Amino acid sequence: MSPADWRTLTEGIALIATDLDGTLVRHDGSVSQFTVDTLARARAAALPVVFVTGRPPRWIPPVSDVTGHHGVAICANGGLLIDIATTAVIESYPISPEALESVVTVLRAEVPGIAFGAEWVPTPDAQPFAHERAYQSKWPVPDAVTDADVREFTSGRSVTKLLARINDPTHHVDAFLNLALHHVEDLVEVTHSDSSDVLLEMSAAGVTKGSTLARYAASIGVASRHAAAMGDMPNDVSMLTWAGVGLGITGGHAWVMEAADALLPGPGDDGVAHFISAVLAGR
Repeated sequence: MSPADWRTLTEGIALIATDLDGTLVRHDGSVSQFTVDTLARARAAALPVVFVTGRPPRWIPPVSDVTGHHGVAICANGGLLIDIATTAVIESYPISPEALESVVTVLRAEVPGIAFGAEWVPTPDAQPFAHERAYQSKWPVPDAVTDADVREFTSGRSVTKLLARINDPTHHVDAFLNLALHHVEDLVEVTHSDSSDVLLEMSAAGVTKGSTLARYAASIGVASRHAAAMGDMPNDVSMLTWAGVGLGITGGHAWVMEAADALLPGPGDDGVAHFISAVLAGR
């Protein structure tokens, strides 16, 4: 669809929810000046723009720096609601210790070579991320490596995201996801956010981008029919299907294409910013 065709989608929109990587933010971490200016115009017009991402809170400041945006962000695929300016946690929805124990036990038995990492609610005394030594992180964090089992280093933590990786490029993440769903979908929410990485992301049962977005929207008095959500990967489907207008990013995952009401250009062409601009123009 061209920007001129978005008029039928923008009517009555009172909240924008956008994924970050591959949707609003380019692969090099940048955004255009047009995007920066459009987000500023949205703030001036009191149009809420919520960042909804799989990123942990510690990865939000770089996005805030390049966009100049404030407000709230939903992180860890719905596991956390934070204040963007301070990264302070407003709400958290952790995985229960019993569910984490069961998931790790089951997947360890079913998937040879699987390795785990975890994110938890930040505390002043400890880094909120660690991973088993066999877990080869795409973005290395040397201090996060441990010889302990994930069930040991998460003990006593409020885990918001459990990560599972297979260090074998011949596997495809969609097949890995379907396998995990077969075994643990009654224990946790399982998804992924990168088709080029064999990495699964798990949150507490019932906790998704869509569920936490719905809670936040209700708290500010916005019904789903007045919300627009946009994203490009499987972890975005829940919010696209919740929102009155669900927008996929051209070239995104097939599951997003199926769920979307319409498609936007990618971050290189400022699709999200153009849509927000169209919403503002129609007010």
